[in-house]
Amino acid sequence: MKRMNSKFAAALGLIAVATVGLTACSSGTGSTTTESMAPSAPMATSSAPAMPSGSAMATESAMDPAANLVGSACAAYAKAVPSGDGSVAGMAKDPVAVAASNNPLLKTLTAAVSGKLNPKVDLVDTLNGGEFTVFAPVDEAFAAIPEKDLSAVVADAATLSSILTYHVVAGQIAPSDIDGTHKTVEGQDVKVTGSGDDIMVNEAKVICGGVQTANATVYLIDTVLMPPAKK
Repeated sequence: MKRMNSKFAAALGLIAVATVGLTACSSGTGSTTTESMAPSAPMATSSAPAMPSGSAMATESAMDPAANLVGSACAAYAKAVPSGDGSVAGMAKDPVAVAASNNPLLKTLTAAVSGKLNPKVDLVDTLNGGEFTVFAPVDEAFAAIPEKDLSAVVADAATLSSILTYHVVAGQIAPSDIDGTHKTVEGQDVKVTGSGDDIMVNEAKVICGGVQTANATVYLIDTVLMPPAKK
């Protein structure tokens, strides 16, 4: 899988004229297919504790959603989408699935988690119903996957659910605490290394992280994460 190329910066420059009024995923859109989500047991816990609503980060982010942003493309994104539902401030007002649907960089991910790519995989209620850290691949990350391979994944509900839940960790993790190994909802670990504008999630680079939604902390990444093959 190829890494994010230099065209990403140019793509950000076009966001300002892109349609940001994407169809929002509401908490009433379909039901989560628990049989396709692995495992059916309660969600795995993160190696970092969930951020209490009264924490310093929650309070600071409520006053300024941009206070904890990290990543080399945050400034470009803020400039391209300075206001509205898809902006950093706009995303902070909505639960994560709704917020992602308003972000012009996350069209493919939004379609994947809302049942639009495979009706058997609808994770909207689950994502909107808890506290999470979400590693969100941007559209170019999905575009880097060969079309044949992507089509095969989309057609297999179990595989698609496994990949999507591998991008989610229970509990909100701030950029200052993100370095380390975290257990995903899928059940296996992701390894996060680095800090500031140089953070990696496995082999994916964080483009802009610490983006707050009403119930999650989001890290935009340049590569789709693939869970390790289970032994």
